[in-house]
Amino acid sequence: MNKIVTDIAKLEEIYGKPAPASVFKEVNYIHPVYRPFIESSPFVALATVGPEGMDVSPRGDQAGFLHIEDEKTLLLPDRKGNNRIDSLRNILHDNRVALLFLIPGIGETLRVNGRAEIIIDPEIRERFAYRNALPYSVLRITVDAVFFQCSRAILRSKLWDISTQLERSNLPSVGNILKEISKGDFDGADYDAKLPQRLKDNLY
Repeated sequence: MNKIVTDIAKLEEIYGKPAPASVFKEVNYIHPVYRPFIESSPFVALATVGPEGMDVSPRGDQAGFLHIEDEKTLLLPDRKGNNRIDSLRNILHDNRVALLFLIPGIGETLRVNGRAEIIIDPEIRERFAYRNALPYSVLRITVDAVFFQCSRAILRSKLWDISTQLERSNLPSVGNILKEISKGDFDGADYDAKLPQRLKDNLY
């Protein structure tokens, strides 16, 4: 017996038909009922694909940091990061993107699929100025699909349940990770000691 699914027909046989609500909830624009999810979200995961593979990048700021330009357009500022620019490299190769919006305390998430372009227009960047700092660029995303995701994953994971939160000390520190991967060549202790101030000074 073949235990690997290799075709759509078999997949649909296993899972059955989607519930009607799962189909008609999807629209190709930012419907007014979906605007509050975007405007209230302080965190979005940005998925891209490129010649070197796939990437999912966390993007976070104060709620409303991602602007709704119109019902078909979103603007996402690209703040300071590690300068790997994996997502941006991918977009230059393949402009398809997917966004997953999370809101603390809310079970439902919002999914947006679309196409992105990298904008460096000074006037657009100025709209996202914060603490006298401008984003390096802004992603202008043309919306192709928008729909909400039910709360099952959030409920099963107990993501917003404070009783499930871990102490940071339960996991390897960033410095320790770098030290181990570099086989001791990287000064992890020094990195950890300076990290809190570095994050504070370079958040924007």
